[in-house]
Amino acid sequence: MGVFDRDNQPFDDEGIANHIRQAIEAKPIKGLFLESVYQTVKLAFKPTLFKQGNIPDRPCLFVANHALFALDGMMFLPIMLHDHGRFIRSMSDKALWNDVSKDMLIKSGGIIGDPRVCSALMENGNDLLVFPGGAYEACKTEAESYSLMWKERYGFIKLAAQYGYTIVPVSFVGPDEFYSHRIEGQELPNTLMGKLMRNLGVLNDNTRTDILPPIPSGLLGTLVPKPHPVYIQFGEAVDLSGFQGKTLTTEQLQTFRSKVATEIETGLSDLLAVRDLEKSSQGRLRRWLTR
Repeated sequence: MGVFDRDNQPFDDEGIANHIRQAIEAKPIKGLFLESVYQTVKLAFKPTLFKQGNIPDRPCLFVANHALFALDGMMFLPIMLHDHGRFIRSMSDKALWNDVSKDMLIKSGGIIGDPRVCSALMENGNDLLVFPGGAYEACKTEAESYSLMWKERYGFIKLAAQYGYTIVPVSFVGPDEFYSHRIEGQELPNTLMGKLMRNLGVLNDNTRTDILPPIPSGLLGTLVPKPHPVYIQFGEAVDLSGFQGKTLTTEQLQTFRSKVATEIETGLSDLLAVRDLEKSSQGRLRRWLTR
């Protein structure tokens, strides 16, 4: 069996064990494919990285704000592999995993967002990327752009302390603007389109509107993301090596989580200022394509 069990139910113990083995054995895609992806990202989104000196030369847990449809990680991973030689494993929502997608996801650096998987890869000394906001941030409204929606999640702090990992806060600006929102997910069930989707069985009474994505409009009204420039800033690292194997108190968990969140929010503020400053210098074509 692969990640899924005999009844196509994901994440039983055997499936997770196989997934961990595959993730540990996975090698990054390099050569022409990596170069093609990297150059495409550079051409379309002109990513600029700030404060790269804050990246320690040791395995890290990169913690970031999440963008609509989770396109931030898809750009970040090839950039970090190409420019820094870091094969970062990105924890992703379990809904993305099936027997069709799993091989490509693993080769691209994706892993199932499960504490068992995270623990195993930390024991193996891998770089990891987590978006604590998860599906909530990936489906947020346009008004909630560049906001952290972490609720009361502390799992990433607990795991980092347990294995003595260093947390690197990462701020992304740009991906939240790849799409305009034609209809917000929370409003969708009450619209004509929502009623049609209900008749087709796509929506039902059990559908969670808090993680229902908006109806997007990308480049020229398509589903292709608009080519907004992307800005990435690395905050001051939070070294938890002194807490390895220890259980943090509630106060310690709150303190470390607050520190990471503050670094990300500070980075977002810095990058939004840079974005606004550079808007006027963008070429006419890019300004038209990002309307």
